[in-house]
Amino acid sequence: MISKYEIYCLADPLFYDTLDSKRAEHPDFTVAERPVPSGWAHLATDTWLHYAPAGADLPTQGWKIHISSCADDAERVISAAWDYCVPRGLAFKFLRGRRVMLMQNSKYAFRGSSGKLVTIYPVDEAQLELVLKELAEILDGVEGPYILSDLRYGPGPLFVRYGGFAERHCAGENGERVLAIEDPEGRLVPDVRGPGFALPAWVTLPAFLEPHLAARNAVTLEGLPYRVERVLHFSNGGGVYLARDVRDGAQVVLKEGRPHAGLDAAGRDAVSRLRHEADIMRRLDGLDAVPALRDYFTLGEHHFLVQEYVDGTTLSQLVAQEHPLTRADLTSRMVAHYTEWATGMLARVRRAISEVHGRGVVFGDLHPFNVLVAGERVVLIDFEVSSLAEERRRPTLANPGFVPPPDRLGVEADEYALACLHLGMFAPMATMMLPLHRPKAAGIGRLVAETFPVEPRLVGDAVRTILGHEPPDPEPSPLGRDWPALRDAVATAILASATPGRDDRLFPGDIVQFEPGGGVGLANGAAGVLHALAATGAGRFPEHEEWLVRRAKEPGPGIGFYNGLHGVAYTLEALGRRQDALDVAELCGRQSWEHLDLSLYRGLAGVALALLHLHDATGEPGFREEADRLVQAVADRLGGPDDVPEVSGGANPHAGLMYGSSGPALMFLHAYERTGDAGLLDLAATALRQDLRRCVTRDDGQLQVQQGWRTNPYLDEGSAGIGLVLDRYLAHRDDGRFAEASAAIRPVGRLSYYIQSGLFAGRAGMIACLCHGTRPDREAAAEQIRLLAWHEIPYRGGLAFPGAQLLRLSMDFATGSAGVLFALGTALHDEPVSLPFLEPPGRSQAQGPLRTAAGSHVPTSTGRR
Repeated sequence: MISKYEIYCLADPLFYDTLDSKRAEHPDFTVAERPVPSGWAHLATDTWLHYAPAGADLPTQGWKIHISSCADDAERVISAAWDYCVPRGLAFKFLRGRRVMLMQNSKYAFRGSSGKLVTIYPVDEAQLELVLKELAEILDGVEGPYILSDLRYGPGPLFVRYGGFAERHCAGENGERVLAIEDPEGRLVPDVRGPGFALPAWVTLPAFLEPHLAARNAVTLEGLPYRVERVLHFSNGGGVYLARDVRDGAQVVLKEGRPHAGLDAAGRDAVSRLRHEADIMRRLDGLDAVPALRDYFTLGEHHFLVQEYVDGTTLSQLVAQEHPLTRADLTSRMVAHYTEWATGMLARVRRAISEVHGRGVVFGDLHPFNVLVAGERVVLIDFEVSSLAEERRRPTLANPGFVPPPDRLGVEADEYALACLHLGMFAPMATMMLPLHRPKAAGIGRLVAETFPVEPRLVGDAVRTILGHEPPDPEPSPLGRDWPALRDAVATAILASATPGRDDRLFPGDIVQFEPGGGVGLANGAAGVLHALAATGAGRFPEHEEWLVRRAKEPGPGIGFYNGLHGVAYTLEALGRRQDALDVAELCGRQSWEHLDLSLYRGLAGVALALLHLHDATGEPGFREEADRLVQAVADRLGGPDDVPEVSGGANPHAGLMYGSSGPALMFLHAYERTGDAGLLDLAATALRQDLRRCVTRDDGQLQVQQGWRTNPYLDEGSAGIGLVLDRYLAHRDDGRFAEASAAIRPVGRLSYYIQSGLFAGRAGMIACLCHGTRPDREAAAEQIRLLAWHEIPYRGGLAFPGAQLLRLSMDFATGSAGVLFALGTALHDEPVSLPFLEPPGRSQAQGPLRTAAGSHVPTSTGRR
């Protein structure tokens, strides 16, 4: 699970949400009840409460002080910080409450900044030194987790780091928007917050901090009988390292426990769990299914468990490698072979669990990442939440897709997880949806039985264990209904989720909507939902449109297409609200675009395409003039075909339609279609070659984007989106290499299994791709519509779909139900439905055939620009 989603799962069992609406259940620290000091400003976010003297001349960056604490001392520490800072006019902030504190310090929280409870902002180095000395006395005896991004001051809970005070942003190495600080030349550069103390190159460590840096560097592994060879895994609780015992040469695994860090749901830290794991492993000593415990030691304040190294592969990796439904050359023989392998593997895992149960132990954290396969040996790893069977406990830290209901205790918790594994071996990640709708297990079971030649009892027993009873007879899926009925089912769910009384978002969607202005945009906000409803004939909803117009005109949203106001203007124009669209476009015109990247999603390509669209719709020449300036800016910054790395994402810029070079290519193609300037086709070809440079041909012939840790077929940053732009290019100019690439991309839309259902990164996007372009494949699209059953979930009389990570339902365009509805519309609606800017050349989505303001047709080529 991506840890940043975790805090947004706390407030609501069905949707990602903030804790603001749940303060009665998860109250703020009592210090927050104090009146704001006279003459002070106060800002509350979902995570922090900020306080500063009004009008204070605070630097934009500098040395800041962080205070950590254990939960028991949190109120006292915050109170002490308040009492110290307010009389001295020191700006500060603190975490809102215990639940937020737990999440910020949980096992899978971000390691670099985890542990921070209070932040104080000294104005200069002299004040920094004084505050540290005085607070060290006040907080003497307080213990808290080590803040890995910082330098510790003394033995207590005080840490320091040089970084930004004001929230400023710049583009990181991969093009994504990141927090920034200013270098000596006045340029904004990334404010790096990694899991290790580091200074910007131009900053000198104050002399009084030098002894503390020396103390930090004095703790090493020197003198221990282990030599670390590489890192296997990091979590906020500590690292897992492959090492060698220098005494006998054996490879071993060192598991680290950081004190007070990596908390679980019961509040236990990593050290407590590591000690407990050692006790459990001693009890299980000698079992073939458990690594042998070799040693346990402490270094500084950190604890280390030393266990046998098992040279194996996780079951999760094996499933990803062996699963046949992601192959373009799928055959019934492959399916049968995988079924035999998976069935045998499940039997071996069950035997391993039985061995553990035979010693009176409940494993408590069974999922594919915690099973190692080494030849004929199956080994269970990670016993930190195991318990004795006689205690009948519920696991306190478990994979969301395998966590049992509250009534499954002790051995029954393992049996539940094992039943989930029986479904997950055939439908990876599908079990993540079970907490949303437990009866979904029956539907997944039926799909598994229809797709794989499994023994009926194997699936039936798993479903009964998950449900706790015999599954009921299945109800007909809305996916089998005619188009109007199916459309109404999805629209019913979307509209039932609306919260017009809220200011932050109208329809629940991805966590991105809780960023400033994120609730209005096309990808994750109200604009995308209203656009999908209207485009597919599900209706117009004036009350919701008024919400969108009102919120779009408030401060916050940026000007990107999918993540900002240009997408809102596009939507309002499509809805027939031209004046509102022009008003929003005017707001965009007041903001600078020079800092934007080149992308379709958030950058110059998307803005230029939106302006071209508005010009086509309204005839306003200013839109065209500004679009021309952006087209030229993208051309100036594009570079050559080889000016991108061969791997997409991570520290590198992304490939693909939304974030990569295919977005600029699409923009150049639209500009060419309006001018006939062949130079624009050349630029489009260069951009497409940049994206193809980051693609790789798999062994089954598919062309997908290479991301290093996986290949990506999807619409947003995978090869499917690249294929749409290739086909548009090929409609204007022959290119043998592009034609070959397009043919190799086409099979990615016909695969039998996708992890998610959404438009940007799931099956819905494949449906849309199959229905776009010069060679739509309606038959393949119909099959993909049928297979949406893997993800369908009933909601308030309608049909909904889960969002990113499958942990909660989503109604937005990019990740959720509105995007699925829109994709269904591309295949089934009786009027053309096309993704923005991917309608056939010569037709505008909002207007039909492109027209000037006077109403005459615009030819696709009108001379040179």
